[in-house]
Amino acid sequence: MQPRDLSALSPYVPGRGAEEVARELGMDPAELTKLSSNENPHGPSPQAVEAIRDAAASVNVYPKASHTDLTEALAAHWEVAPEQVWVSAGADGALDYLARTVLEPGDRVLVPEPGFSYYGMSARYHHGTVATYSLSKADGFAQTADGLLDAYDGERIVYVTTPHNPTGSELPPEELAALAAGVDDHTLVVVDEAYGEYSEAPSAVARLDEFENLAVTRTFSKAYGLAGLRIGYAVVPEPWADAYARVNTPFAANELACRAALAALDDQAHVEETVETARWAREYMQENLDAPTFESGGNFVLADVGAASEVAARTQRRGVIVRDCSSFGLPACVRISAGTREGTREAVAVVNDVVANLAADEQETDGVDAA
Repeated sequence: MQPRDLSALSPYVPGRGAEEVARELGMDPAELTKLSSNENPHGPSPQAVEAIRDAAASVNVYPKASHTDLTEALAAHWEVAPEQVWVSAGADGALDYLARTVLEPGDRVLVPEPGFSYYGMSARYHHGTVATYSLSKADGFAQTADGLLDAYDGERIVYVTTPHNPTGSELPPEELAALAAGVDDHTLVVVDEAYGEYSEAPSAVARLDEFENLAVTRTFSKAYGLAGLRIGYAVVPEPWADAYARVNTPFAANELACRAALAALDDQAHVEETVETARWAREYMQENLDAPTFESGGNFVLADVGAASEVAARTQRRGVIVRDCSSFGLPACVRISAGTREGTREAVAVVNDVVANLAADEQETDGVDAA
């Protein structure tokens, strides 16, 4: 007995963890500044931590009430009907629900390149096929409706990431409206807003009354600091209300995650502090890194350092973990997450020193070769 042919499926490549790197280098994880996974350097809301403690003794019960409570709280937050909110195990789970809802075997989806690999992975899990549209480094990875529609060929789902990971670029609201109006009636435009809290642009959720072919995914992993609990959601058009119960994995969003998310949603002061720090860090990196950077609406900055794998390896040995973007098809770039003010300053200093030393090493090598 063998599994089905999985050769078309590539594993997701996450950023390296602090404990993993610490073991490899023989260091204490506390000595490392991890800026490779776009996590919240402030941690979760204290209210979320308290909610986890309070709920811990009740995890013998299925999370029906907490799931309903979170759904209703999110519906109130976004001013939509509760039926429009699909709570899931991480935003990845919401992507799976949408694929289950829309895709027939052989249907094609359109995904950004570079981009989040799970869009294509989820489609293939559901026996779909994948086409790509390119975001070009030459024009700052700009996202436009025309650019997407040029690549569009009747796909069943078109994925948009705004702010985009790993580049930070955004699809302006008027461009999103043009895209939603420009695709065929059978096409769903999925707008991934995992980094939406860091952006100054309005959420695409506000467009759901205007376009019935839009769905928006969001997560508590980033600005809310709950990455370890895997809790996210989709907001969908109102006519889709009946579909969720048919595609939802039973009790996929666990009790602790739902209760923590409820508490985090109430603690907007924590979110505001997180967003303020991230915007400061973006600006600091763009102004002080000795490498070209790209405009970003997320909690990270993409820097063109010339040799990403070598820079990432050297900064790691210096105690700063950044994301080598070779796995995104950007072998010259590293992505640096927004840290605390102290952590961000340290990262910039280390990256600058590493880039300078690498350039000096290359110059020395070139001189030896010439001789």
